[in-house]
Amino acid sequence: MSGLVLPPGGGRQLTGPAQHVTFKITGARSTVGSLFEVVVPVGFDVGAHRHTRSEEFFYVLDGEVDLFAFEPVVRTAGDWSDWRSADGETVRRGTRGALIHIPPGCPHGFANAGHTPARLLFQAAPPPDHERYFEELLALLADGPPVAPEAVEELRRRYDIEQLTPLKPGVPLPETPLPETPLPETPLPPG
Repeated sequence: MSGLVLPPGGGRQLTGPAQHVTFKITGARSTVGSLFEVVVPVGFDVGAHRHTRSEEFFYVLDGEVDLFAFEPVVRTAGDWSDWRSADGETVRRGTRGALIHIPPGCPHGFANAGHTPARLLFQAAPPPDHERYFEELLALLADGPPVAPEAVEELRRRYDIEQLTPLKPGVPLPETPLPETPLPETPLPPG
């Protein structure tokens, strides 16, 4: 058995106007989780949602996204940007290095409210539901807006995603993947 070493940009890529997704680790390799790099266009809002089985992590590599992961006091139907939890938690702006953890059952969402596309590293467990979901979502959004909200809701229902507010596709991305912004190198300690 061998491990896996991927070069920058490595992995199977799905590109479309709604998102660019690079599958880094899939259920074919791991029973623990799937790992993706996702380019999120300006104005994209995944919509508030929750999963009964899935656990997720999002790590911001580039750009800015608004994030939340809590049960709100009041769920408004169209927009989650002003949601608050009973203990005062609010939506936060995540920049490079921000991390969000979502346990099963926890309402959550992210939106790119910035001026440039954002890049996220995204882990979902157990695999392979999110892999299949991304494949079908990008196919559904391939022609760009408008997208029938009922089609997105039906897709999400099949993949353990309870839709709380609608998905908003945002500004279409170019068909070719965006170049990666290199992270600053940190020397390893001697040892």
